[in-house]
Amino acid sequence: MSLSALAACLILAIFPLLWLPVLPELPVIQATLVVGVALALTRVKAAHYAGFWLLFFAWGGLAALSAVWPMQHLTTGPQKAEVEIIASDGATVHQGRIVRLNGRRMLPAVGITLYGNALPQTGCAGQRWNMTLSLRAVHGQLNEGGFDSQRYALTQHQPLTGRFTHAEVKESRCSLRARYLTSLTTTLSPYAWGPVLLGLGMGERLAVTPEIKNLMRETGTAHLMAISGLHIALAASVIWLLARGIQFFIPGRWVGWRAPLVAGFFFAAFYAWLTGMQPPALRTVVSLAVYLALQLSGRRWSSWQVWLVCVAAILLVDPLAVLSHSLLLSAFAVAALIFWYQWIPNPRWSLPWPLRTGVNLLHLQLGMLLLLLPVQVVVFHGFSLSSLVANLIAVPLVTFISVPLILLGMWLHLWPFPGAENAVWLLADRSLSLLFGFLTTLPDGWITVDKRWLWLTLLPWGAIIAWRMRGFRVYPIVCLSALILLTFPLWRKSTTDGWSVHMLDVGQGLAMVIERRGRVILYDTGPAWPGGDSAQQLIIPWLRWHHLHPEGVIVSHEHLDHIGGLESLRNAWPEMWIRSPLGWPGHGACFRGQRWQWQGLTFTAHWPISASAQRGNNGSCVVKIEDGVHSLLLTGDIEAQGEKALLSRHWQYLASTLIQVPHHGSNTSSSVPLVQRAGGQIALVSASRYNAWRLPSVKVARRYKNEGYLWLTTPRYGQITVTFSQQGWQIRRLREQILPRWYHQWFGAPGDNG
Repeated sequence: MSLSALAACLILAIFPLLWLPVLPELPVIQATLVVGVALALTRVKAAHYAGFWLLFFAWGGLAALSAVWPMQHLTTGPQKAEVEIIASDGATVHQGRIVRLNGRRMLPAVGITLYGNALPQTGCAGQRWNMTLSLRAVHGQLNEGGFDSQRYALTQHQPLTGRFTHAEVKESRCSLRARYLTSLTTTLSPYAWGPVLLGLGMGERLAVTPEIKNLMRETGTAHLMAISGLHIALAASVIWLLARGIQFFIPGRWVGWRAPLVAGFFFAAFYAWLTGMQPPALRTVVSLAVYLALQLSGRRWSSWQVWLVCVAAILLVDPLAVLSHSLLLSAFAVAALIFWYQWIPNPRWSLPWPLRTGVNLLHLQLGMLLLLLPVQVVVFHGFSLSSLVANLIAVPLVTFISVPLILLGMWLHLWPFPGAENAVWLLADRSLSLLFGFLTTLPDGWITVDKRWLWLTLLPWGAIIAWRMRGFRVYPIVCLSALILLTFPLWRKSTTDGWSVHMLDVGQGLAMVIERRGRVILYDTGPAWPGGDSAQQLIIPWLRWHHLHPEGVIVSHEHLDHIGGLESLRNAWPEMWIRSPLGWPGHGACFRGQRWQWQGLTFTAHWPISASAQRGNNGSCVVKIEDGVHSLLLTGDIEAQGEKALLSRHWQYLASTLIQVPHHGSNTSSSVPLVQRAGGQIALVSASRYNAWRLPSVKVARRYKNEGYLWLTTPRYGQITVTFSQQGWQIRRLREQILPRWYHQWFGAPGDNG
């Protein structure tokens, strides 16, 4: 087999990890290995391919089982472990690796994130601690089209979270990188763009303000902030140039073309280590190692062969990287560059050098804008038009001025030349000031794209291929048909007149979306926290991804886990009306006896009484929605006392097909009379898996199940969607039905919160 064929075989074997609903058991993987070896040793070419595919598939399965094993076996009780600290915020959040467990060495070391406890002394990377740990499997909120934190944790090899009940330092000395980073942070603190300098130089992006991150996202320059292949390859190129320069001054018999390549690679590896060997940096080092090996082989390799072998090498070293959006972006970007320059090379116009350079840069940015559309929309749900102009200035400025100055400043920081070092940092700071001054003058060019247009993002690829192959002339009917199919969202009409209820997975809070005919009303807006809320992070992106326009919001009561995202929603859609029992300015009333129509659905408020002074949980606005056949009862956080008053004279109006379980399933709510009088078939609960109150209550779950309800919770199933029609109703659970993936499974204790 050729090397490129072997690489393609490896990539195709690892790819199933993206969509496998469950992982194969260890005996199945062992049998796969045996069959793979047997086929690989035969003389039949097809059997060779099948054998190596099975071997690589087994390798990926073993890597996935290795990542899952800690979540299944280390979450059952206290664990005594030796933990190496990787990073710490200096307070209560620490990232580390379990290197020994109960005295036995862990290979590979298991990543862990510790919350809620301060170490007995200031923690830093490189320290080793003997700890008694209480661990739990990582668990993320899961919504269609939303950020997948559980998948991300596995790609980062951080499958566990938890707390320590005892910690005793074993090795208190910080690592060389940690000491260097502390010293560099102190040096850069006086500079206006110090956090950005630190992010570009060392990969430390935590200190960068949300405003700067948002500006870079909107202008399509966020890729410049990461320690990526661009920076590490640039560092390798600098050393290669220095080595080639030195060769001009040494005897010819000592000059070899391999030495600069090897020197550049080793410096790149050192720089990647200095920046923390983050996944993008590790992937770059692997790719540079592959490129070095291919160059030293003495053969000529095409760009596609180098790309194929590099991607395969990355997946061989870390099969779980196939789940990483970062790898998807990097690999797709390189493939797009190769495709662009092969199919549409640089224009060969006779122009002066400065103008020709500008045209070439514009040609590059245009290619990236068009060809990266599919992955941009999949990952970010949009793209930036400003990036075309922003990157024309930002990429050369950062690549050829800012980053070289930062590398020089980092090198000078190791030597006793404070004057020269300060001068370099000042120049680097000025270059970033120039960059961000330019970016702030650009208009907000971010274009949000919903999922209807996902296939249309492939149009630039198809158009280029059709143009170069003269498809419009040779196959005009095929090209026209493809264009018509790509515009399907424009002329597609809904064939159903049903309506849907989406309980979004917002953690310990509540956000429900009632959808009909492309319009929605929300019931509650999820929680808020310092620096953000669920509307910014989840609800607004979810609505835009599904092309839904909110016409109004019903707020149950004033607690932050129900009203946290309201202000963000109002900023996004100022014309949206609000109903609540709070009597706040701009809020319509939501009291017993009120009734209104929306999109053919009837809304009736049953609680609270308008004259009542109820506030808090028992002042929750209780609303029933019905279409004449099916109905939904929204209860907020109403508790037993409020339920009793609600039922005293209104019980005959509360019967519903579906009930939103009050107060996240707390035992202070869902009294037996309410459960019985509602007489429903479905009970939906919104809660966070690892909440401090252990909600939903086991007693409440038993109460609903005994009355014949189907019990569904967001901790267990993620986003839950119930669709009503004249024929009946249908339930879709994201974790199990819509998006069943092995990395979305319920890991850890089976009955833990939900």
